[in-house]
Amino acid sequence: MDRWSQQISWQMLALQEQSCHNINLVSPTHVVPQILQALLIASRKGLSLPLVYNSGGYESLETLEFLDGIMDIYMPDMKYDNPETAYHLSGITNYPTINRRAVREMHRQVGDLIIDQAGIAQRGLIVRHLVLPGYQSDTKNIVDFLSREISANTYVNIMAQYRPEHKANEYSEINRRISRREYQEAIQAARAAGLNRLDGVID
Repeated sequence: MDRWSQQISWQMLALQEQSCHNINLVSPTHVVPQILQALLIASRKGLSLPLVYNSGGYESLETLEFLDGIMDIYMPDMKYDNPETAYHLSGITNYPTINRRAVREMHRQVGDLIIDQAGIAQRGLIVRHLVLPGYQSDTKNIVDFLSREISANTYVNIMAQYRPEHKANEYSEINRRISRREYQEAIQAARAAGLNRLDGVID
């Protein structure tokens, strides 16, 4: 058992002692083996908090299969639906295919989000979608996919906080904040698709 896994297991147990609601593993894909080792140690010492796999949604099925029965909550992004958009903005063409396949597997494992009486998430899928300026068609296709092929009860966080940073000025279409109208159109598209659990709604 490596030292890193040992340290992470101690930190997980310390968070539980501090009455945290869950263990949130952010962008953990590259260290899944070490995380699994840490969880083995911590679970033997009483770790019982829900485990959150918080990722960009570009996950292999092989990795997710290792996590089946271990993770309680999956929180992936769904960034783009168009391969051309994915290539233009992120340099990859297969993002939509990989992303959709991963979200299907995540939902198969944990189902729709379950929240306890205190409003704390216990198990299930939470999908985040960052609305990009000028890419309304990607938003519409993503919410249609979630409603039609995952579940109309999928908990979806439609996010409005995009702002141009780093090399965004090299892409004129995203070198601005989204408008209120664009965000409202995204919410309307999600509602029209039949999704009924939306976070971040503006009326």
